[in-house]
Amino acid sequence: MIYLNCAATSLVRPPCVVDAVATAMTALGSSSRGTAEGDLAAARTALTCRMAVADLLGSSHPDRVIFTANATQALNTAIFGLVRAHDRVVTTVTEHNSVLRPLNVLARDADVEIEHVGLDVAHVLDYRALERAVTPATRVVVCSHASNLTGDVVDIERVAAIAHAAGALLVVDAAQTAGNIPVDMERMGIDVLCFTGHKALLGPTGTGGLIAAPGIDIEPLLQGGTGVHSADPFQPEAWPEHLEAGTLNGHGLAGLEAAVRYLDERGVEAVAAYEERLRSRFARAARAIPGVVPYGAGDAAFGHTPVVALNLVGMTSSQLADVLASRYGIAARAGLHCAPLMHRALGTIETGSVRFSFGQFTTEAEVDVALAALAEISAEEVRA
Repeated sequence: MIYLNCAATSLVRPPCVVDAVATAMTALGSSSRGTAEGDLAAARTALTCRMAVADLLGSSHPDRVIFTANATQALNTAIFGLVRAHDRVVTTVTEHNSVLRPLNVLARDADVEIEHVGLDVAHVLDYRALERAVTPATRVVVCSHASNLTGDVVDIERVAAIAHAAGALLVVDAAQTAGNIPVDMERMGIDVLCFTGHKALLGPTGTGGLIAAPGIDIEPLLQGGTGVHSADPFQPEAWPEHLEAGTLNGHGLAGLEAAVRYLDERGVEAVAAYEERLRSRFARAARAIPGVVPYGAGDAAFGHTPVVALNLVGMTSSQLADVLASRYGIAARAGLHCAPLMHRALGTIETGSVRFSFGQFTTEAEVDVALAALAEISAEEVRA
């Protein structure tokens, strides 16, 4: 199988990640739930993983790194923990349902006003419209760092400046960028950064989290045991326990730390450069295939994640993905990609699209096989 669905999850992981998880399975107890060596080892793993994640993503406050099961839980924690009844929130049409659905619940149940900023003529975020939308009445701006459909990267520093000029907080969904391109939370002006471990960070599924800048108060999404301050009737105010109810996924965090250290050693800049070569190679050649309809900005000013979305005239996205999988052994993803507003903005809400997404273990030869398959399928459609 040629796996070109890395934007959904990484299939191949470095051996050090596999080894770390395997070792942790027989070595780690429960963090903050005892003083035996296994329990202390679990606590040390959580601490060193926080430090590694903070360093990679540009935070000087490891204690503000909160672990969750994935970016979805992190975004739910941030959104429900920051937004109050009758607040105003500005977001964008590029968002994943992990942002859209929590906001829809708040609009329905708490009279929260939601405004969705659209795309400009180049099919990237309309920054001028964002400037108009973010007013002093706006409490929170929620923005994806890159579209999970087109891979177009957003100028987050500009978004942060717009949000902060109006006195709003900025929550960023970095599920598609963390590990794919350099992310520096503090330099970019991000107040809350949400990430997942199982995509470009190359960690295990069931890992992710958020990082909050100092001074930002987030109400807990979950209430429960923390192993400390057990007499308190409510979640402790101290971080990270404030947002971490329940036993941590120590085995997953061991793998995530190994993955982050692997990326740090290799260099995210080097990873980004390699993946961009793959993306641009595929995108340029695919655009030349008769019947291929690409989506996104093409040469976006602020770069791309390694993603290309397209359709082939005469086929539904599901049909194309099925042929790629059944005949050629190529795994791509068809459908709406949990991004309905982005598909509506691109005019593909009825058809969806096929997304090809590459990773640092994808080879140029695999990219070329996928291109040859597309060309062959296109030729068959033309003959038909």
